[in-house]
Amino acid sequence: MSPNDYFAHETAVIDEGCQIGQGTRIWHFSHVMPRARIGENCNLGQNVVVSPDVELGKNVKVQNNVSIYTGVVCEDDVFLGPSMVFTNITNPRSAIVRRDKYEQTRVRQGATIGANATIICGHDIGEYAFIGAGAVVTREVLPYSLVVGNPARHIGWMSEYGHRLQFDEKGMAECPESKEKYKLEDGRVHKVSS
Repeated sequence: MSPNDYFAHETAVIDEGCQIGQGTRIWHFSHVMPRARIGENCNLGQNVVVSPDVELGKNVKVQNNVSIYTGVVCEDDVFLGPSMVFTNITNPRSAIVRRDKYEQTRVRQGATIGANATIICGHDIGEYAFIGAGAVVTREVLPYSLVVGNPARHIGWMSEYGHRLQFDEKGMAECPESKEKYKLEDGRVHKVSS
């Protein structure tokens, strides 16, 4: 990989053996560790740590002060808000080594995780889900779901453009920005083909 394929601030630490996609920007005091895989056109803010074997898809935006631990996979177009937290062991103890017990967490395409939210490991975040600031996620989050609080609870549904959806009596909603249509059916939301 040519040094011109991505930008890394002079204070960033980029370890040998990682992969970084074209157009990605890595800012002040961030650290990308060996075997991490970062897609094209990502942005890693100040003081971000990407641990070994982490996968970030294309166009992932990571705000300041986020540590992405081994076991986390973020698909394309994910937004990780400032100081949000991932975990990778359910029952950590300083005196007990559990590096072979890292749990997996997958953040699906287009999902947003708000500032200071915490994602307890082993719980996937569905496509285009929206995790409110400060929420503590302790279970799987459905696609397009809006969750808030501690523990995080479902309070609504979001469009792919990040607008709260208002469903009519037929279970249909329209995004006010994109005009895309959504259907609520059997407790799940899906986008209706245009």
